Amino acid sequence: MPAASLSPSYRRWITALALVCLWALAACGGSSPAATSPTSAPTDAPASEDADVTPEATTALELVAPEGPMDTIDGVFVGDYLPTTYTLTDFSMPSTRGADFSFSDMNGKWRLVFFGYTHCPDFCPLTLAEFRIVKQALGEAAENVEFVFISVDGSRDSQESLTEYMGRFDPEFVGMSGTDEVLAQIQPDWGFYYRRRVDTNTSADYLVDHSTRSYLVDPDGVLTSSFTYDTAPDAIAAAVAWWIENGSDAGRIGS
Repeated sequence: MPAASLSPSYRRWITALALVCLWALAACGGSSPAATSPTSAPTDAPASEDADVTPEATTALELVAPEGPMDTIDGVFVGDYLPTTYTLTDFSMPSTRGADFSFSDMNGKWRLVFFGYTHCPDFCPLTLAEFRIVKQALGEAAENVEFVFISVDGSRDSQESLTEYMGRFDPEFVGMSGTDEVLAQIQPDWGFYYRRRVDTNTSADYLVDHSTRSYLVDPDGVLTSSFTYDTAPDAIAAAVAWWIENGSDAGRIGS
């Protein structure tokens, strides 16, 4: 079957199968955290549904578009975009690019951002694998984009472990590891959520429930659009390319 004729869901499961094989090989070498087979989940659902998950904070999208998200401009899918300017609060965290790395250090480039943790058995590795597909699909335009993974499990995700983890997908991807204090400060801007499940196994081997949306930030640090977990990589790539070509002001009311 030609690749172009594969449905998004079929391509996702091919990606998942390939990723499981890669993780299994890595585990044989003792370098991979314990993992299970990727599982499907409702759009933007927590990474586990059997725990008491902290409700998601009010997002910028809900503040400026209370009647629901808008995801097309002139008939083109661009993700759930913000019709007004919403500049994100800057923050600093240990990262794969230095011990005190600020989000604004990446100003000048678009950023595709996901919140997760390195011990995640499904959503995080799948999303990063799809980020790699997005980067490849963008071609030369990918030079204008930083792919960012922000950990919500700072107690386990050190700079060293993040560097090793990001290297499994693309060593140019940026990893950042936040403390609960910093994450609490920026949570209202993004609307992500997470909750550690310390009731599972041991205190050192726990799962974290977390949101699964990816966010697109423009070169000036303005939250521009976002994508639910079930958005196909080729659709994300096409939307990111549209924003790069047209600029974040193209989605503003009155522009």
